[in-house]
Amino acid sequence: MKILAIETSCDETGLALIEGKGDQINVLANLVSSQIETHRPYGGVVPNLAKREHQKTLPLLWQQLQATCDMGQVPDLIAVTNGPGLAPCLWTGVNFAQELAKKLNKPLVSINHLKGHIYVALLEPQISNFEFRISKQALNSKSKKLNELKSQFPILSLIVSGGHTQLVYSKRLGHYEIIGETLDDAAGEAFDKVAKLIGLGYPGGPEISKLAIKGNPLRFNLPRPMLNSKNFDFSFSGLKTAVLYLVKGMTPEHNKPLKLTQKNKADLAASFEQTVVDVLVSKTIAAAKEYNPKTIILGGGVAANQNLRKTLKQHTDKLENIRMILPDPKLTTDNALMIALAAFAEIKLLKPLKNPADLKAEPNLRLDQK
Repeated sequence: MKILAIETSCDETGLALIEGKGDQINVLANLVSSQIETHRPYGGVVPNLAKREHQKTLPLLWQQLQATCDMGQVPDLIAVTNGPGLAPCLWTGVNFAQELAKKLNKPLVSINHLKGHIYVALLEPQISNFEFRISKQALNSKSKKLNELKSQFPILSLIVSGGHTQLVYSKRLGHYEIIGETLDDAAGEAFDKVAKLIGLGYPGGPEISKLAIKGNPLRFNLPRPMLNSKNFDFSFSGLKTAVLYLVKGMTPEHNKPLKLTQKNKADLAASFEQTVVDVLVSKTIAAAKEYNPKTIILGGGVAANQNLRKTLKQHTDKLENIRMILPDPKLTTDNALMIALAAFAEIKLLKPLKNPADLKAEPNLRLDQK
């Protein structure tokens, strides 16, 4: 079975092609075109600009896929992200997928974007020579055997990105229970906003992480929101506000505006990053102790953060009989390969998967939505 997948939930345009042979998955192509330079001047993603870039790029990626892959046999199935995400972006992908499915006379299935972040870690594809460029692709790579998948449940997933911060418990394949989520800003969104406050570029996560290496994480005592709450929810809006007050000199400890010297920036970046990591790790470990999963997964764009990966691994190693899966950092940001893997796993192991004739974009789609 060959699956063509399309991903346009935010500002990455992705097209991937995989082939399943038995329980083995071959990654034939994974094309990703980034829009970072388009949105950098605005300090964040502008939905209509992102839509325009998707409209321009999807046909180019499809042409490249046809030119560089053996397309003698067209895909057996087309999978597309239908949510959650930005509505104009999602609709661009859905419309393109529907037109392609009609042209090729192939079934079309919708995939929840967040499932992709889980399956790309679960199936652990090994991508060789992978680059986030329109002109590069990964060929003939292999993922973990599909028959090993069920043995990893139950699973606890920490999904952390610019739009989402969730703890998801999966008792079995196809089961998704959101046991904790952010009540306001997502962690990745907080990284972007704080980066802007201290004069760093976009996207803020990589900029803060790069600077934090040079800083003192104990220099500024920032609040750790909901750290001691008796649930697994998150809140990062207050933390962002605390940084704003500190920079403007509006706290008892800092009653004068903070001079944004390179040292102060580095210390503030390190203190902020460590605060976010402490909250994410603390909640995840508390949830693991209560739910006792076999496997813990880290997924989403913020999963590339080295401090988070290292700290979570250190704490997970202290738990008995729990395996930690850290996905390849190159596959933590949005890409179509993760959508293809989710489609293959659910179709292969949960069949039948419905093919919605009236497939539509759902910006607020939830993992636990039936």
